[in-house]
Amino acid sequence: MARLYVLLFLVQIVLAVCALISCLSAEEGQIRSLPRIVWVLIILFFPLVGSIAWFVAGREPSSGAGKGWSGGTAQRQQHRPVAPDDDPEFLRSMQDRAKQQDQELFQRWEEDLRRREDDLRRRDGEPPREGDRPEV
Repeated sequence: MARLYVLLFLVQIVLAVCALISCLSAEEGQIRSLPRIVWVLIILFFPLVGSIAWFVAGREPSSGAGKGWSGGTAQRQQHRPVAPDDDPEFLRSMQDRAKQQDQELFQRWEEDLRRREDDLRRRDGEPPREGDRPEV
């Protein structure tokens, strides 16, 4: 029986530590009902009840579970800044810019190649051949 009490005591301590970490690392907009300091005191003075109360009523539900529970959560997350490598529009613009630069470079190479061929033909006395050039 004593082992069971020790096990329950350890579970209570782990739950309280997890609740404290969650409470202290939550942003101000994610804390509901009471100020952060009150939640910390409740968790410290009443570890089991305070921890359960924090997870049930003190924090905002995560974005995946219970989206409809709080109305303002979805709107705040839409305006949150996104890292450039996570932003699909930024990645698309980078691909478009790279594609455009590749096309411009390819066109400059073709123009340079045509100019050099024409210079070689003029030097050898042949007129430049317009019909042999592929259309781009």
